[in-house]
Amino acid sequence: MFMRGILLGCAAAIAMAGGSVAAEEWRGWNIHVEDYPVSHGMERFGELIEERTGGELTAKTFHSGVLGSQPDAIEQLRLGVIDFGVFNLGPMGQSVPEANVTLLPFIFKDVPQMYALMDGELGAAIGEGMRARGIVPVGWYAAGARSFYNGEAPIETPEDVAGMKVRVMNNDLFVGMIEAMGGNATPMDFAEVYQSLRTGVVDGAENNPPSYESTNHYEVAKFYSLTEHLIIPECLCISLKSWDALTPEQQEIVAEAGRESATYQRELWDEREAASLETLRAAGVEINEIADKSAFQEAMTPVYDAYVADNPDMAPLVEMIRAAQ
Repeated sequence: MFMRGILLGCAAAIAMAGGSVAAEEWRGWNIHVEDYPVSHGMERFGELIEERTGGELTAKTFHSGVLGSQPDAIEQLRLGVIDFGVFNLGPMGQSVPEANVTLLPFIFKDVPQMYALMDGELGAAIGEGMRARGIVPVGWYAAGARSFYNGEAPIETPEDVAGMKVRVMNNDLFVGMIEAMGGNATPMDFAEVYQSLRTGVVDGAENNPPSYESTNHYEVAKFYSLTEHLIIPECLCISLKSWDALTPEQQEIVAEAGRESATYQRELWDEREAASLETLRAAGVEINEIADKSAFQEAMTPVYDAYVADNPDMAPLVEMIRAAQ
């Protein structure tokens, strides 16, 4: 009887240990606050994988960058310290050179074209580069399209930028974009932009509608021109180490959940962007659309040529995008 009790106890312990191994909780990194389209998309991703794996796999997202900066988090993802996260392809380009093609100004005609390419052959090509560096993309999230704003007049053509002092992010590609149109690029910290617009240190800047609206930049720059010159997607990415630990069935569930969460997040982003544009119009901002961006794209030829000269391996990706309809 004593021996039987020991055996039963061992069996129970083994069963409990097996259960704890089977139920795995992934840790996810997110730079955004909890109430944000990306954050809601990540939460939906976690709900889907928990439901479809029957609780064998769960996911907890840590918002507001509490697990570290974006560059640090990308490295943690590659090492398997964190299991998943959503990353802008700008910082991702430091580890995955293929991602940098999405930073080329005016490379995408519009947001729908970006979605089509990222959900297709371009996303697959960038995904191969990511996998080679320990990262598995499972969904491409929206991050909006950056457009120009200023306090002088609408921007309709590249020539309208000539002579204008424009704040840009500190990146040679973005400086080259303004210079190619005859403007004067002025890299500066984002926190300085409002005062610089108000005092005339710069004539204009650029950002997506929610950022332009929420920072109140429209108070000192009433003309918003929908150039959509930068459409940089974000990636819902899985650590290759975490991915390889899954069964093929679980991998299929995670991949499908990633795609579905991306669709959901894009819808939320569209709603947020539409609300911002409505607020801007109500505040008297003059918003102009640019139906044909071909003149802007042609003006970027020296920027593209310089990029390809420095990164010849990326030439096929640049041509893939430029040839897309």
